[in-house]
Amino acid sequence: MTNSADQSWTHAGHGLPSSEPSLNTTAIATGLQLPAGFAAIAGDPELGPAITTNLARVEKKLREAIANSDPLADATSRHLVEAGGKRIRPLLTLLCAHLGDASRPAVVQAAVVVELTHLATLYHDDVMDSAPFRRGAPTAHEVWGNSVAVLTGDLIFARASILVSELGSRALGIQARTFERLCLGQLHETVGPRPDEDPVAHYLSVIADKTGSLVAASGQLGAIFSGADEAYEALLVEYGEKVGVAFQLADDVIDVTGIKVKSGKSPGTDLREGVPTLPVLLLRNAARDGDQSAVELLKLIDGDLSSDEALAAAVAGLREHPVTAESWVVARAWAEEAIAALAPLPEGVVKASLTSFAHAVVDRSS
Repeated sequence: MTNSADQSWTHAGHGLPSSEPSLNTTAIATGLQLPAGFAAIAGDPELGPAITTNLARVEKKLREAIANSDPLADATSRHLVEAGGKRIRPLLTLLCAHLGDASRPAVVQAAVVVELTHLATLYHDDVMDSAPFRRGAPTAHEVWGNSVAVLTGDLIFARASILVSELGSRALGIQARTFERLCLGQLHETVGPRPDEDPVAHYLSVIADKTGSLVAASGQLGAIFSGADEAYEALLVEYGEKVGVAFQLADDVIDVTGIKVKSGKSPGTDLREGVPTLPVLLLRNAARDGDQSAVELLKLIDGDLSSDEALAAAVAGLREHPVTAESWVVARAWAEEAIAALAPLPEGVVKASLTSFAHAVVDRSS
């Protein structure tokens, strides 16, 4: 029998690889660029440097959290982290923490937890969606196979669970309930709406669970661990849920409009995989109501989209159909509701930045 003490990695696989260089927070901060919608942060002489420095700390701790002395686990866990990403969720945690004392160490740890949780779901989503690329790189299951990709997602979620357990039972409860919603959202997307359920309502419920729940938790954790006024928590949860839905709605429209440069997502991915999105659901409603152009377009969308030519034709047709503009209207309505939830917050850079972010997530149509 092999003794674990004789292994070349620790019992749980933890620890930096021996070749891993130390990560310098200042060097990371120098290379960071805040996403669209957060210009007010960058321009603020106090908040800007504080957010950038803490975001660099998050990046450093994120890479330390996924590092593994087991070579395979290390390579697979690093795969998506090193591919980049906007780090929207940890940024929202850090920003909302400025409603209280953002210098508390638990704030950065909470921000790492939400990003690790997000990363774990991406490994699983890509397997279920058979997605070939993520963040411009081949997905983990394309490189190592489905089993390794799923287990890597599990491993990263385990790391998130270790970190959140150190923050106490309340944080652990928030993460557990959020992860439950993430799983239920994926499950409900997989099985589709019940016969008596409205497909659009079902779809909105799915993206609220899959996207809105973790965005909501991000802001909530920032408020909790900064010691902000407890009255802010509920409105940040409402804001996060609604801005998360708006974000996903916009991503879905982008998928059928071909805005690859801004979104990093190849146009038509959801169409090819048969993933329900608002434009297609609205198109089905239009066809049912007698729109002949919708009927013809659905024949193309429901047909064989395996060739690039067929997919391009479907994308072009859906982009020009009125349901795409209608979908943008719905996305912007969710963003406006998110902004309205912020009304009780004190005026300042935090509120202005959250408002600008809500506008930015649905201002990607040009």
